[in-house]
Amino acid sequence: MIIFFDSGVGGLPYLQYFRQNNPSENLIYIADRINFPYGKKTKQEIIHILVSLFETLINQFQPKLVVLACNTASVSALPTLRETFPHIPWIGTVPAIKPALIESHNRCVGVLGTDRTIDDPYITELIEKYREDARIICIPAARMVEFVEKRFFEANDAEKQTIVSPYIKQFRNAGADAVVLGCTHFLFLQTTFRAVAVPDIKIYDSIAGVSHRIEAILDEKNIRDKTGKVPAECRFILTGVAPIEQKWFKWASDLMAEASVLHEKS
Repeated sequence: MIIFFDSGVGGLPYLQYFRQNNPSENLIYIADRINFPYGKKTKQEIIHILVSLFETLINQFQPKLVVLACNTASVSALPTLRETFPHIPWIGTVPAIKPALIESHNRCVGVLGTDRTIDDPYITELIEKYREDARIICIPAARMVEFVEKRFFEANDAEKQTIVSPYIKQFRNAGADAVVLGCTHFLFLQTTFRAVAVPDIKIYDSIAGVSHRIEAILDEKNIRDKTGKVPAECRFILTGVAPIEQKWFKWASDLMAEASVLHEKS
C-alpha cells in the first residue's frame, strides 16, 4: 500500500498520474481536512501535525512508501519525517524551480505558492546552486488554494481564468518567461494557466518527476506490486470526524474511490 498525503485535494493529480502508469499498486489518498490549510502555519506547527498524524497512519496502514503530495508539507517536514520513521521511504513534492531556472531565457522565474513554501530557504538555495544570475519573483496565492478546495467543481472556464489571470499578469509585467506552480492544488488549474500564459511564459510543475521518482524507489527497493491485479484498491480518507461534507464525495467519485473518515484522537 502506498499513501499519497496532502492537506486537502491538491495531491490528487499526483496520485492519478501515478495510477494511470501503475494500475496494480494499492493506493490510499489522505486529505488532512481537520488541519487545512497548511500555508499559514509555521514550520514547527506543520512538523508537529505530521509526526503525530503519521504515527497513527503508519500503524494503521503499514505503507510500503509515503508520498507527501503537498509542497508545504514537503519543504517543512520531510527531513523530520524521514528521521522519525526511517523504515519508510518518503517521496516529497517540491516546486520545479530547477528546470525553470535552467531553461529561462530572460533569467527571470516566477513562483506561485503558499506563504510557508515561498518563505522556505529551499528556494534561495536552489537559486544559489543553479542560477545565481536569475531573478525570482515569488507570489503567495492562498486564495487559489481555497478556490480549488471549494469552487473548482462548480466554476466555469471564465471564473477559472479570472482567478489565474492576475497572477500571470504580475509575472509577465516583471519579465518572467517561466512560472512554477509551487503548490499541488494549482495543478487542477494547469490547463488554465497554460492558456493564459501563452505565448511568452512556460508553466512548470513536478507531477511527472515525482511519479518517476516513486517508480524508481519501488524498483530500487524491490517493493513493486507483483500480483498484477487491475484495477487495484484505491481509498480516499479524510482526517476529522463524520459527517463528511458533500464536496468530498465529489472528489472521491472523480478518483473512483470510496470516501471514509479517519477519526482524530481527542
